[in-house]
Amino acid sequence: MEITRRAFIKAAAANSAVAAAAALFPGISFGAWKTLDQSLGRIEWKKTPCRFCGTGCGLLVGVSGDRAVAVKGDPNCSVNKGLCCVKGYHSVQILYGQDRIKEAMVRKNGKLVEVPVQEALDLVAQKMKETINDHGKDAVAIYGSGQWSIPDGYAASKLFKGCIGTNNVEANARLCMASAVTGFLTSFGLDEPMGCYDDMDHADVFVTWGNNMAEMHPVLFSRMLANRQSKNHVQIIDFATRTTRTSQAADKSILFRPQTDLAVANAICYEIIRNKWVNWDFVKKHVSFHKGKTNIGYGTEDHFKFQDKAETVDFEEYQAFLEDYTPEKVEKLSGVSAQDIKYLAALYGDPDKKVTSFWCMGMNQHTRGTWINNLVYNIHLLVGKISSPGNSPFSLTGQPSACGTVREVGTLTHKLPHGVVMKEGARKMAAEIWQVPVENIDPKPTYHTVEMFRALDRGDIRFMWVQVTNPMVTMPNLRRYRDGAKKDGRFMVVSEIYPTPTSDVADVVLPSALWVEREGFFGNSERRTQHNEQIIPTPGNTMCNTWQLIEVARRMGFEKQFPWSRETYIEDIWNEYIRFHDNPKHRMAPYNELKARSGIQW
Repeated sequence: MEITRRAFIKAAAANSAVAAAAALFPGISFGAWKTLDQSLGRIEWKKTPCRFCGTGCGLLVGVSGDRAVAVKGDPNCSVNKGLCCVKGYHSVQILYGQDRIKEAMVRKNGKLVEVPVQEALDLVAQKMKETINDHGKDAVAIYGSGQWSIPDGYAASKLFKGCIGTNNVEANARLCMASAVTGFLTSFGLDEPMGCYDDMDHADVFVTWGNNMAEMHPVLFSRMLANRQSKNHVQIIDFATRTTRTSQAADKSILFRPQTDLAVANAICYEIIRNKWVNWDFVKKHVSFHKGKTNIGYGTEDHFKFQDKAETVDFEEYQAFLEDYTPEKVEKLSGVSAQDIKYLAALYGDPDKKVTSFWCMGMNQHTRGTWINNLVYNIHLLVGKISSPGNSPFSLTGQPSACGTVREVGTLTHKLPHGVVMKEGARKMAAEIWQVPVENIDPKPTYHTVEMFRALDRGDIRFMWVQVTNPMVTMPNLRRYRDGAKKDGRFMVVSEIYPTPTSDVADVVLPSALWVEREGFFGNSERRTQHNEQIIPTPGNTMCNTWQLIEVARRMGFEKQFPWSRETYIEDIWNEYIRFHDNPKHRMAPYNELKARSGIQW
C-alpha cells in the first residue's frame, strides 16, 4: 500500500503522542494501547457525545481503519466548545481492554462457558416465558441505568410495561437521582432542570453546594472560571464539608458539618425575609407554600409506605417555621459562622446579582436529599432568581443519560415515556403508540430499585435482566442481594462489556457493543439530546443492548411491536418515541437534525 510523506508524518505524530502521554502521565496505563498501523496513513474525525458523565461534551473521535485512535473536543458543540477533560481525552481506551467480553456466555455445571449469541438469546427468552407462566408477569424484571441510551431504555420499557405487562423496570439513577427527581416534583410538580449551561455566561455569583465541580465536572467549572476571568465582579463560593480543588479555586470556601446544610439553607431564607429581600412580585405570581412529609423513614424497610401527607400553609406559617433557624442558632449546629450565613443570604438577596447554584451527589445522595433540594429551591423562589439568564438552581447529573433515558423515557416503575402509569390518559397514549391493549399496562407501580432487589431475594422476582450497570457493587446491604441472586430458582441475565461482580453471578452474559460501536442517543443535564453514530465495527459477537432486547422480544412473540430492521431500528425507535412528546412544551428534534448537529435542547 502506498503512503504519502504527509500521511506518514501524521501517523508518526500520533504514535509519538501516545508515547509522550505515557511519559507525562505515569499513573495512566497505556500498555494495552496498540501502536497505530502506519500503513493506514490517515485519521478520519467523526463527531459523538462523550458518554462518561452527564455534562454531555461533544467529541471528535479519530478513526484509523476500523479502530478509534484519538480524541479531541468538538468546537461545534456548545456544551464544551472544543474543550475536554482527562476522561474525555482518554475515552476510547475503554473500548480495547484485554478482558473485553466479546462472546455470549451461559452457566453450565456452575461455570460460565462461551456459546453462540443466538443460543444465549434463545435461553433468555425461554427462561422469561417459563418464569411468567410459572410465577406471573411480575416475577420478571429489568434493571438498567443512566448509561442506557435512549433507544435502550425505550425498548426495555416497551417490552416489559407494554408487552409483558409488568412495571418491574428500574434504573440505578434511582440510587443517585431519586432525591433530585422528588425534589423537582415536590417543589414544581414536574421533573428536570429548568436551567442551562448558558447561565454560566451570565451569572454574577456561583454557589456550589457540596459539589466538587473542579474535579467532577471540570469542563463546566472551566466555563465558570472563564466567566470570572472576563468579569472582575464574578464570585465563586464553595459550600462543602471538605476542602477540594473547587475550594482552592473559589473566591470563598465555607465548610459545614455533614447533614447541617439543611439548617443553613433555612437560615438563609430566614435572613432573606428578615431583611425584606423577598421578591414579592415573583412570589405572588408564582409561589405557594407547603409543608412536606416529615415521617419519611430511611428506606431500609421492606414495603415502606408514607404515613403522613403534605399540606398547604401560608407565608406567615412558613415565616414562623423559620424563627427556629436564626444564623446565630444555626452557627452552633453547623459550624458555619453567623457572618457567613448572612453573607450567603446577602448574595442571594441582592436584586442586582444573578445567582446560580450547582449541586450533584452531595445533595442528591444526602440522607435528606429531597429536603435539601427543596430548601435550595426555596432560596431561589423567595428572591425570584430562577429560569432567567444567570439565575438558576441547577442539579447536575453524573451519568450520560440519566436525564434523557431514565427521566424522559421513564425507565422507573411508576413512569411511562409520557406521564405515569397511574394516569389513564398516559396509559392510553402508550397503548396506542405501542400497539398493545391498554389493559396490558398495569396502573400500579411495583418496586423501586432497592425493593426490587429485596423482591429478588424474597423470591417475588425470579428473573432479572441487568444492563449497563453493576448492582453487585453499587447496592446497599449488598450481601443480602448477592446471596439472593444466587438462590435456587433465580435466573440472572447480565449485558456487559467487561467482567464485573454482577456478571460473576449471572446465568447468562450477553456481550454488549459500547458507545461508538453502536448508534444511539443520550440526553444530558441541560435537556440536550445528542446523537452518536456507529463509527467503528462491533468486536466479536457483541451486540447493541437495544438489539438484544428486540431479539428477545421477537422470540417471545412480540414481532408486531418490534418490527424494525437491523439497518434502521435506531431511527425507527426514535421516530416512535418522539410521538410521546409531540407537543409545544416538549417536542423532540427530528432524527436527521440530531444526526447533523452536536445536540439540540428541548
